[in-house]
Amino acid sequence: MSGPSPPRPPQAEASWTPWRTVVGFGMVSLAGDMVYEGMRSIAGPFLGSLGASALTVGLITGAGEALALVLRLFSGPLADRTGRYWSLTILGYAMTAVCVPLLAVTPFVGSLGLALAATLILLERAGKAIRSPSKSALLARVAVAVGRGRGFAVHKALDQVGAFAGPLLVAAVIAITGVDWPAFAVLAAPGAACLLLLSTLKRHTDSTELETRPTVLAPARASTVIESRALPVPFYAFATACALGTLGLMTFGVISFHLVDAGLVSTAVVPLIYAAAMATEAVAALVTGFAYDRWGAAVLYTLPAVIVAVPALALANTLTVVFAGVLLWGAVTGVQDSTVKALVADLVPQPRLATAYGVFAAFQGVAALVGGTLAGGLYTEHRTLLITLVALTQILSAALLVVTLRRRAQHPPG
Repeated sequence: MSGPSPPRPPQAEASWTPWRTVVGFGMVSLAGDMVYEGMRSIAGPFLGSLGASALTVGLITGAGEALALVLRLFSGPLADRTGRYWSLTILGYAMTAVCVPLLAVTPFVGSLGLALAATLILLERAGKAIRSPSKSALLARVAVAVGRGRGFAVHKALDQVGAFAGPLLVAAVIAITGVDWPAFAVLAAPGAACLLLLSTLKRHTDSTELETRPTVLAPARASTVIESRALPVPFYAFATACALGTLGLMTFGVISFHLVDAGLVSTAVVPLIYAAAMATEAVAALVTGFAYDRWGAAVLYTLPAVIVAVPALALANTLTVVFAGVLLWGAVTGVQDSTVKALVADLVPQPRLATAYGVFAAFQGVAALVGGTLAGGLYTEHRTLLITLVALTQILSAALLVVTLRRRAQHPPG
């Protein structure tokens, strides 16, 4: 009589399919987006209530977006070099889960309130920078089995459910309490849920086909940032094209400041408008993601054309026109954070994937800082000049996108 069969290893029982893993990443992003998108939905008016001017709002929110992007130049190569994709992802989400609720105390520290709020916003954006290359690399590798366009699109759609729900939660809290600071405290709940979901996802994906071995480099290249020449020329053309697009897109902090400053809506309504933009992001990500897998990267030619219209509409003095601009802003943001990432993954060799996402984000980060400062500085008296400058940058962006796709066809990644 044979004895009982030995139990199967727990990790083998816990393994998830690629689609289930993609959905798992989407659920983590859903909870995380409730936290930081809820915060971003009222960042402009909130900073204004603490004494910030339009230029200061543009600087803080632009610097935040720049930090969230430029720091990936270091966190991406660090992930590839050490293989600590999961550790960096968890750390980044933890920073968001802690910093956003702490914004609730800033109205009660007197003259230090604005400085503390700015610091917490920048730290939260640093958390985004720490986690994003690692998370994107993990997602890109598992999404190969389902189609990268589809994988990133489905992930982005789930992500945007949180980006939609977070501002709605914030709007509800402000409507009930009449003030904005309790909304930040409430966001501690989805922050805790995000970390719990992330822990569960890690347990169920440790034994899947996700490769987490560190990239081995020669000693001469043992620096924090992997040598830039390791990435192909079409990648840099594409990064520059997208950076010009980011420069043309104002931060929502400037747009939300305009909504309240121009008397178009009250602060409580701003998160609702932001939620609508997040819903548009989800739709745009799904449509372009599936189109990318079916017809290729040519779908990205729509970006420069749409970006041209954003400042002209979003800084108008009529609510319906501004709302149309906000929806276009959301659509472009959705494509930039989903389908654009799919093309990045197709432009570079897999061992350089997190590095590429880091370098790509650094290009966008510099552009975000310049764009936020430019929009804030020209907002009051020089809006026509701002609109003209954006149009010129998008002509150059479109030209570089043409170069990218032609060079990609001639020299596919190895």
